[in-house]
Parts: sequence; C-alpha cells; structure tokens
Amino acid sequence: MNSYSDYVDYLQKIADYNGAIALLSWDNEVNAPRKGAAFRGRQIATLAAEAHELFIAPEFGALLSYLSTTALTETEAHNIRLSTQDYQRATKLPVSFVKNFAEARTNAYQAWVKAREANDYSLYIPALSKIVELCREKANLMGYKGHIYNALLDEYEEGATVEMLDPLFAKIKAELVTFVQKMQQQGKTTDNSFIFKHYPKSQQWENSLELLKNIGYDMEAGRQDYAHHPFCTTFSPADVRVTTRVNENDLMGMVGNCIHEGGHALYEQGLPATQYGLPLGAAVSLGIHESQSRLWENHVGLSRDFWASQLDRVKKLFPSQLEGVSLEHFYKSINQVAPNLIRTEADELHYHLHVLIRYEIEKGLTDGSISVENLAKVWNEKYKTILGVDVPNDKQGVLQDIHWAEGLFGYFPTYSLGSFYAAQFFAKAVAQYPEIPAQIAAGNTTTLLKWLRENVHQYGRTFLPNELCRQATGEPLNVDYFLNYIKHKYAEIYQIEA
Repeated sequence: MNSYSDYVDYLQKIADYNGAIALLSWDNEVNAPRKGAAFRGRQIATLAAEAHELFIAPEFGALLSYLSTTALTETEAHNIRLSTQDYQRATKLPVSFVKNFAEARTNAYQAWVKAREANDYSLYIPALSKIVELCREKANLMGYKGHIYNALLDEYEEGATVEMLDPLFAKIKAELVTFVQKMQQQGKTTDNSFIFKHYPKSQQWENSLELLKNIGYDMEAGRQDYAHHPFCTTFSPADVRVTTRVNENDLMGMVGNCIHEGGHALYEQGLPATQYGLPLGAAVSLGIHESQSRLWENHVGLSRDFWASQLDRVKKLFPSQLEGVSLEHFYKSINQVAPNLIRTEADELHYHLHVLIRYEIEKGLTDGSISVENLAKVWNEKYKTILGVDVPNDKQGVLQDIHWAEGLFGYFPTYSLGSFYAAQFFAKAVAQYPEIPAQIAAGNTTTLLKWLRENVHQYGRTFLPNELCRQATGEPLNVDYFLNYIKHKYAEIYQIEA
C-alpha cells in the first residue's frame, strides 16, 4: 500500500466491518431472540476485534506515515492527519481488550434488560461491575492528565475535562434552580391532563412517522422500529435507522423520542457520502451530535410554531382525547416544568439536572469513590437532594438508561453541551433566515435543515467542536444563548420576569 486510494480502500473495508457490527447490534436490540444473545455477543466481538486489528496494523501505520509526507489535496491531507491521530489512540488498546469490551457490552445489555423486566438492580451488578472495570482499564491504557475520567470524556468530546465541566455544570445548576423555583411558585399555567389520556399504540406510531417526515428524515435512507431504549444507528448516510418506544398513556413521550432520534439521524444522513469510512465523513463529536437532536426536539418540537402546523393533523388521529384543546393550551401544556424521575421525559430545564447527576456518578464510579454495589442508593439520594423526588423502584431509577450497559462512560455530559450548542445554532440560523419560524408554522422545515446541512453536517470532522461552532455562528460556544432562550420562553409561558 503506497497511495491515497489504497488508504481509502483500506478504511472503507474497516467501515464495512463496522457497518456489519452496527447491524448485528441493531438487530440485537430490535429483533434478536434472547437465547441467541451469547452467540450474538461472540459474533460482534469477533468482528470488532477484526476491525480493530485492521486499523492498528503496522502496515496501515506505515501507509499513514508515508502519505503524511507526500503531495495531497487539502481534503486528503486532512483525512490523513485525523487518521494518524486516531491510529495513535487506537494502538494504545490491545486487541484482547477490544474483544473483551465488545463481549462485556453485549452481556451487560442483556443483563440490563433482564434487570429492568424484573425491576431488580442486583441482577445488573455483576455485568456493570465488569463494564466499570474495563472503563478504568481503558482510561489507564489511553493515558490522561488530572482526573481519570478525563480519558473517557475525551473520547466523546475532544478537549473536554472535569476541570472544564465542573464549573460549567455549577453555573448551569445555579441558574436553573433559581429560575425553576420562580416557575414552581406560579404553579401550573394550564391543565395538561389531556396528555396522559389513552393514546393507542398504532395511532402513536402513525403520528411518529409523520413527524419524522416533517422534519426532513429521508424514509428511503432509514427506518423506525421499537426498542427498549430509543436510539439512532447508522450504517452509511444512505441507511440511518431510529428506534422508539411507546407509552399509551403519554402522548408526548413517543413524540419527544421520535423527534430527538430523528435529529440525530438528520445529522448522519447529511454527512458527506463521498467521505464514507473516512474521518471527514464522520460526526465531529457527541456534543455536536446531541445539538442536532436537542435542536429539533426542543427548539422545533416544543415550539408554538411547530404545533401550529401539526396539531390539526394529530387531532384527527386522536379526536376524543384532544377535543377542545386549542393551540395555546397545547403549547403551554407540553412545556410544563416540574421535577420528574425519567431523564428522557424531563422538561428542558430539569433535563440538565438529570445529566448533572449522571456526570457526578460516572466520575465517582471511575475514580472508585462510588461502588457499583452502592450505586442504586447513591442514585436515589442524589435524585432526592438535587431534583427533590423520591425514586420508587429500580426501573424508574438506576436502570432507566442503557448507556452504562453499552460502556458509554463520558457520554452523558455531551447531552448538556448539545443543548448549549443547539441554542446557539438555532439563534444564528434564525438571524440569517428570519423567515424560519413562519415557515415552521406552515409545516416547512426545509430552510432550517438547509442551514444545518450547510453549516454543520457537511463538514464532518473538518473542525473540532468549538471550531465548528465558531465557523457556523461566528463565535465559540456561549452558554448565554441557552440561558437566554429558556428564560425568554418560560418567562412568557409562566408570566414571570426573565
């Protein structure tokens, strides 16, 4: 191998392996029979090890070294620089570790499902303990400065550290708690009980598909299915799939899941197909990825403008449940603020307190100050002291998220970072195209999606997260956009001073 085309062929072969792994993992969570879990875990682990061995092969390192000194186009040279960086990171992880980690993740997922069904955290402890052990091993193999958790953070949001996030979360916590208290003193602005009437699964499914189409999700390049935990997975920009779950006594649960995962999918569908398998064809970070889901879920999906175009259609699906519900009533009802148990069902403000709790727990599990055996107790205590709610059972508490079963330590903080980026992106898009709100109210989201395609999606990993933010908006991440957005919106809803 001695040419850039050899490099492309090599990485696209690895991408094909990863696509097969993703497909097996998707099937494991959507269709696979439980008894096949052990064999499925072995199959995924085998392919993961093969893909990792290909990527860390000395001959690939030699090719990267050679190409870094040859004449290439700017795009080609950028891909080589990023692959060299990825190669140097990947070679720190032995193949045996990658295989063990892949198998442990599959086993932990099955243990998580069983524990949720039994509502018994103790069934999850052995598998989660193995995941935590491997995450610590991974951090030590990767190396880090400061807190051990920094090594895991950097995998999802390059440059993020405990030293950076601690004061950021402290500021957000102080701002949100004060503002939320003002709203809680006002009480409910409207009766939102209609949201929790009976909404049959089949009609909710039909509604979710229409919502996906409305925000621009290409159904010929994806599909939606049910899963225990909603997620988005991609095999290529031409095959990006989402999953959802339904609660027949909560209209907005599936709506939020659907638009959230749809936002992730729009990003993946918008990545440059010509860069398939190459760094510039991949998402830059989890924070930016989350900015796309949170933008569509909150700035669009919870806006008055969006429901001006959707409510009449939804009323036809649920005529008795939504009889007499006006647009203003609906808008204020879906934007009620109150502490709750489930992160994915939290309002825009309390959501970040859910993330804060997980951030603190992950740090503790990683550095050993929190034990896996004591985790449920710690979880319940934090929910009581930070959110003011009592956790009634494990399923609604420590077992609600799939992330730790997947080994995704360092992932949760990107959810809050995503909301901060989302507010800044949306504000700049509307500043450039003031007609966007009126278009959304008319059922047209194409201009907004166009802005995101041109300013975020098409760049892949061309820029680091904060550099991409500067490129798209003219300034680095500024949390004031988020704070101004929520204070303006909810001060108007609750009739309080912003």
